[in-house]
Amino acid sequence: MAYLMALDQGTSSTRTLIFDHTGQVVAMAQMALTQHFPQSGWVEHDPHEIWQHQLATMRQALAQAGCTALDLAAIGIANQRETVVLWDRASGQALGPALVWQDRRTQEFCASLKAQGQQEWIREATGLLLDPYFSASKIKWMLDHYPRARERALRGELAAGTIDSWLVWSLTREAGGSGLHVTDVSNASRTQLFNIHTGDWDERLLALFDVPRSLLPRVVASSEVVGQCEPGLIGAAVPIAAMAGDQQAALFGQGCLGAGQAKNTYGTGCFLLMHTGQTSQASTQGLLTTRAAQQSGSAAAFALEGSVFMGGATVQWLRDGLKIIQASDDIGPLAASVTDAGGVVMVPAFTGLGAPYWAPEAKGAILGMTRGTTNAHIARAALDSIALQTAALVDAMNQDVLATGGAPLTQMRVDGGACKNDLLMQIQADLLGVPVLRPKMTEVTAFGAASLAALAVGVYANAEEALGAWQLDRCFEPQITREQAQSQKQAWEKAVRQVLTP
Repeated sequence: MAYLMALDQGTSSTRTLIFDHTGQVVAMAQMALTQHFPQSGWVEHDPHEIWQHQLATMRQALAQAGCTALDLAAIGIANQRETVVLWDRASGQALGPALVWQDRRTQEFCASLKAQGQQEWIREATGLLLDPYFSASKIKWMLDHYPRARERALRGELAAGTIDSWLVWSLTREAGGSGLHVTDVSNASRTQLFNIHTGDWDERLLALFDVPRSLLPRVVASSEVVGQCEPGLIGAAVPIAAMAGDQQAALFGQGCLGAGQAKNTYGTGCFLLMHTGQTSQASTQGLLTTRAAQQSGSAAAFALEGSVFMGGATVQWLRDGLKIIQASDDIGPLAASVTDAGGVVMVPAFTGLGAPYWAPEAKGAILGMTRGTTNAHIARAALDSIALQTAALVDAMNQDVLATGGAPLTQMRVDGGACKNDLLMQIQADLLGVPVLRPKMTEVTAFGAASLAALAVGVYANAEEALGAWQLDRCFEPQITREQAQSQKQAWEKAVRQVLTP
């Protein structure tokens, strides 16, 4: 039996999953990732901790599955996007911390570019808005602030890349030598240095952000054999056959392969993607256009995307910051102990607001509290905030689609850790007014990476066969009137306006 290994390197944890040829999980190993917040608005990870944890979980998953690396047909990688690493090609040592997608230290620089009128052409080339969220300004900051980084980069001594690049380099690096320096189209399209129409690094963008082209990886398809892991790492040289940003991997894993199909992932943030086929649809509503996962030899595919910065991270704040729950799973029972939030509205703009608002300067707020407000009301408002941010994305996406003659969203497939919360999923269906579909296997990000790898090595003949394991667990139907939903969304928008008002 051929097994497939998926490396799922996320913002809060590093995991390895092993799937059998039917798409069932046979093993999973996970290690929490340390979060570093050296200054307000700064978020960092240790690249070497990421690699050490990834390798450790690979070995643990193999042991748990009772198999060896010789039983693996391929390795697929799904990763947190936009987070970027700068390292020495000779030693393999990172020059400093990885700057995480949540990091806001380049806010002033991005604002200055916007003030110069640079945003529109950048959006046309990349599908992205000018924001610290993306990798380009982070790479520039590293080159400007890490000792001798810029002069060394110009001499070709350094490499930069998103987490997929860092993992492939580490997996393929011979002792004392170099590794493969590659990235896939889906990750490249999140850097703000990649032209999503030409499929290559954009010289004008490289000049604007002052990033040498020699610093960047070669861009490959998401489903393509790029090399083999070093046999000494896990016991055999296994093909590395897929790389995809976690959200594009989840879109594929959810079976959203054609125009109009959409999924939302509830992780640290929330990420709503709608496949638009081979059409790169520009948004007028603050959404992003991004490259979807691409098989080798196939045409470019695109998606509309909306990103919420604080999804599950809001629950983590209730646990670690306010300490009103001991574990993340405690929020469900606490929030369900009240019928509603009692007029409390939480705007969790701890790292600014993402789509469709794009307000990096916004700060979080809890509004509408009275003497009768309890921890339960705040917990309920936190769940509401996750669903309300997603509802704002769906409304924006529907406007974009309707403007081009398309049809609004008729259902939404969900995944990610927080989708296991029944109350959150019911609130989401109520606000959207469409069914919310949760699959039996919610590990669709890793499943998408494994399926893309399986396609590249011929385990499956086509994408439909690879995704045949998708099965429905529960369909959440709307249970409130559209008037009630609209009233709740209006209260949310009022709260957002208060946060955005200086």
